[in-house]
Amino acid sequence: MSPLQEAVAATFASDGTLACTADGFRPRDGQTQLALAIARTIDQGGELVAEAATGVGKTFAYLVPALLSGERVLLSTATKALQDQLFTRDLPQLAAALAVPVRMALLKGRASYLCKHRLGFADAALGSHELAQRVALAKVAQWAQATRTGDLGEMPGLDERSPVIPLVTSTRENCLGAECPQFRSCHVNQARREAMAADVVVINHHLFFADLSVRESGMAELLPTVRVVVFDEAHQLNETGVQFLGRHLATGQLLDFSRDLLAAGIQHARGLADWMVLAGNVERAARDLRVAAAPAKTSQRLRWALQQPDGVDGAAWALALTSLGHALATAQRALANVAESAPDLARLNERAADLGERAVRFAAPAEPGVVRWLDVAAGLRLIESPLDIAETVQTKLLAQPNVQPDVRPDVQAGAQPGTHSPRRAWVFVSATLGADARLSWFTGPCGLEGAEVMQIASPFDYAHQAALYVPPEMARPADAHHSAEVAALAGDIAAQLGGRTMVLTTTLRALRTIGDALAARFAGRAGPEVLVQGALPKRVLMERFRAGADDALGRGCVLVGSATFWEGVDMPGDALQCVVIDKLPFPPPGDPLVEARCQQLEAQGRSAFADYSVPAAAVALKQGAGRLIRRETDAGLLVICDTRLTSMGYGRRLLAALPPMRRLRSQDELMQALDQLNDQRTGAGAAAESE
Repeated sequence: MSPLQEAVAATFASDGTLACTADGFRPRDGQTQLALAIARTIDQGGELVAEAATGVGKTFAYLVPALLSGERVLLSTATKALQDQLFTRDLPQLAAALAVPVRMALLKGRASYLCKHRLGFADAALGSHELAQRVALAKVAQWAQATRTGDLGEMPGLDERSPVIPLVTSTRENCLGAECPQFRSCHVNQARREAMAADVVVINHHLFFADLSVRESGMAELLPTVRVVVFDEAHQLNETGVQFLGRHLATGQLLDFSRDLLAAGIQHARGLADWMVLAGNVERAARDLRVAAAPAKTSQRLRWALQQPDGVDGAAWALALTSLGHALATAQRALANVAESAPDLARLNERAADLGERAVRFAAPAEPGVVRWLDVAAGLRLIESPLDIAETVQTKLLAQPNVQPDVRPDVQAGAQPGTHSPRRAWVFVSATLGADARLSWFTGPCGLEGAEVMQIASPFDYAHQAALYVPPEMARPADAHHSAEVAALAGDIAAQLGGRTMVLTTTLRALRTIGDALAARFAGRAGPEVLVQGALPKRVLMERFRAGADDALGRGCVLVGSATFWEGVDMPGDALQCVVIDKLPFPPPGDPLVEARCQQLEAQGRSAFADYSVPAAAVALKQGAGRLIRRETDAGLLVICDTRLTSMGYGRRLLAALPPMRRLRSQDELMQALDQLNDQRTGAGAAAESE
């Protein structure tokens, strides 16, 4: 073993540092195995892809070798919430336990930081009738006087969905850069400076790929100096990457431009152009583009294989794009005449040119090798992207020049910087990365076929802790009554358990149907409180759900969620005792990106269903099932309301992807299992009261 591997092994030993300092720590063979593999990758350089099932303890497994290595480390995770958890809890606790003097920094995207310059004229962008937003803006202004970081996530009471946030944050398009009067005290620049000086930098996947696309977040300077890069929750990398590696044009961008054009024009160049008319033309063109797409009548991604999106009138669409291009070109000509008058106007001139180029691009046919679609769910977004991130990973990440190790005198003995390989170490970890030995669902689209691959099973005793039930008489998923039957079964379970039930749906339609049915069933009764995604922010819903388990009246909660609730939900103990999945989570066949990927596989002579749809469903199913058992003492039921799991041949592949839970074969066995969970919970509660 190398000195680093020896230090890592000693840290995870039964009498090691973690056993002596970390509450609740106990050695796990899988965790130690993963940590040693990561240490070896750091020593040698190269790429490691590791699937570590729930309960392995992957966070400490990558943090310990990263901290002990003495190398400069970049940690990327899926969400800002996980960023905050790493930065404020996991990293400081572990660094203190290991006695490693490490400088840490948190770096987020622009939209997370208060922009002092835009705060100064945000009030002018609000109408006189928008009282609630003015109150929220006043609270932001008061908080701005005290904050050091400018991280809006630190502001108490600020709803993450607040319409005030775009008014007080900058984007790549509207940031003035060095020309900004607040440049020296800019919170974004401050965060970048701290990141450049830190030993460990915590970012998120969105920021990472946004930078690869536009080179504006500071990563261009940061990444070449980093020798160890760790992607946690790596299963999201491909989908996150394709969002940023293509082109897009949104009506929200156009309306923001129109608003800024009017405000800056009147402030800096009043009388030199009719700014109200120019801004109004852009706003009207953006709204006309939205109207042209309205006949599509969909809230999903809309296929766009021809000159215009499916279901959209070609002539109306072409006219709308032409009108938009004309409005932007006219605005740019006016801005070009006054651009030297103020930095705001110069930046607006650049924005007008960029938006105009995008409008022209989307008026022309799509280039080969990309997929184009229209998203009409919120506003309107025109999107063109690659099918995966493989080429980007190969050419922009793995092909990066190697760095010399950072030799510092303040690293712990045992880690010997300067003796490691100069090759950069890339580590990709997640609980769900594929359904085969090579984890090809992840490694293929991410360009990592040559990486070292390892899979580590969960330490949980699923046969005793959990049971799987597939209702044999359930209507088929395509049946119109399926969602109603799912709601009825979920209601029965929730009533029996006193809430403590989460229903995961594969579509928003099913979410609404099941949510409405459960709400109607328990309305005005002493039964569980029904929480439905969208009614409140995700964080608030999860807090309510946890609190419901401790309700003195024993009401509890039943939570109905889709999309983001399939992952990132951690409710250990008896707060969550049953997860109900409405149907197998196959990729939606009407999704343009899914369709393009399937066509690509078919062109290669492969089966799109066997090689893409089934592995994707297996990964998603594992994610959903992973919400149930979070600790060694948890117990619960997984109910999958899709008979295809047991009746179709591919069901065996999906069952094999799930943890090895015991099977319940009948309604009677289900009821017995529910009674057992209740008995265990009440018994544990009585024992706790007697202590």
